Amino acid sequence: MNLCDINQIKSLLARHGFRFSKSMGQNFLIADWVPREIAKASRAHPDTGVLEIGPGIGCLTQELAGRAGKVVSVELDKALLPILEETLAGRDNVEIVPGDILKLDIRQMTRDMPWLSGFAACANLPYNITTPAITALIEAQCFFAITVMIQKEVAQRICAQPGTKDYGAFSVFCQYHTAPELLFEVPPDCFLPAPKVTSAVVRMVPRPVPAEVDDPDHFFRVVKAAFALRRKTLLNSLAANLDRPREDILRALEACGVPPDTRGERLSIPQFAQLSKALRGLI
Repeated sequence: MNLCDINQIKSLLARHGFRFSKSMGQNFLIADWVPREIAKASRAHPDTGVLEIGPGIGCLTQELAGRAGKVVSVELDKALLPILEETLAGRDNVEIVPGDILKLDIRQMTRDMPWLSGFAACANLPYNITTPAITALIEAQCFFAITVMIQKEVAQRICAQPGTKDYGAFSVFCQYHTAPELLFEVPPDCFLPAPKVTSAVVRMVPRPVPAEVDDPDHFFRVVKAAFALRRKTLLNSLAANLDRPREDILRALEACGVPPDTRGERLSIPQFAQLSKALRGLI
């Protein structure tokens, strides 16, 4: 069965009495080049495993199963489970796990498989869980690569550079932990039903924690405070969101050579690290 053929998809879904759920953000691929390219980008190979989120009817799952030694796919919609039993029949290296990825122990799902040299994460993520799902995958710290298809605007934020309108706290978080790369875009007509926005595929490869950050908790408090009021200056945003005297924040900015009227989106990770250290040094 061609799981990207629109007529076969409609016949399959009708046979199982399946109805799309808007609340779950379900959009199934109908362009076979997309799951093929995502699987290729995942860097999966026979010695590795893949954690997939939201297999849908299994088109990406099939591609991953052809490359990886093991595929563990987490599906929230119980109505899709019998469909996946049909479409993935005979794929002995695929395990479907019913459940919510945001409530499961991600690290545990990648353990107890000593024959695998590592795990990748791969997903066509529903737009409504994009940020928390990516955060959970990064914080699990158990993947050699995270490859996801998400809304183009979010992909641009993840990869944004300092000084651009898309750069924000989530950009800093993702780039602190990984080296992200926007690989390619996927237009709406590649999906059933077609979403109203363009999608994009991003690959994030974990990298060592930046050496200049000596206190991650404090570093991210400063980053979140800096972006909490995007229309305000860095001084005003930090003063409103950090429990520190305004005079201390001004002194820290001056020590780092950062003008107080600068906005948070101008600072790079090393600059945020320097500012974080300066603020802690005034405690």
